[in-house]
Amino acid sequence: MIMGQHLLIECRGQHAMLGSDDLKALMTRAAAAGGATVLVHHFHEFGGHGGITGVLVLAESHITVHTWPEVQYAAFDIFMCGDAQPMKAARIIVDQFPDAEVCIKVVARGYPSETGTNCTISTPNVTPIPAVASKQMDALSDALRTSTNN
Repeated sequence: MIMGQHLLIECRGQHAMLGSDDLKALMTRAAAAGGATVLVHHFHEFGGHGGITGVLVLAESHITVHTWPEVQYAAFDIFMCGDAQPMKAARIIVDQFPDAEVCIKVVARGYPSETGTNCTISTPNVTPIPAVASKQMDALSDALRTSTNN
């Protein structure tokens, strides 16, 4: 059963100039465009290069952002379920940065066998994503087998 869509938005470029108030406003507009209800928000600005981490908790799930202005990179996550429309939310974010390089990855969230997700390893308690390097996966798999057998 598909529970929702999770959009991973990789953004490199002009977004680095946005502060936490601007990001909060942008993400709030995105949530509204996607038909989602904002329940609570929190943003934290880091010292030094001024990176920001922010989250909107939605009735339909969440929207998050993590920025690294020193390399002009931001990662936005939009996870929405129910009748919400995450692609409409993503369009608001992407349109804010017309000169940025943007990549959107879409993941159907739900039970893996029903969403077509291929798991790298599968144990009774853990199903990690396939993006982890194979050596790390082998070590993790061995560690999980050892801890499961104890």
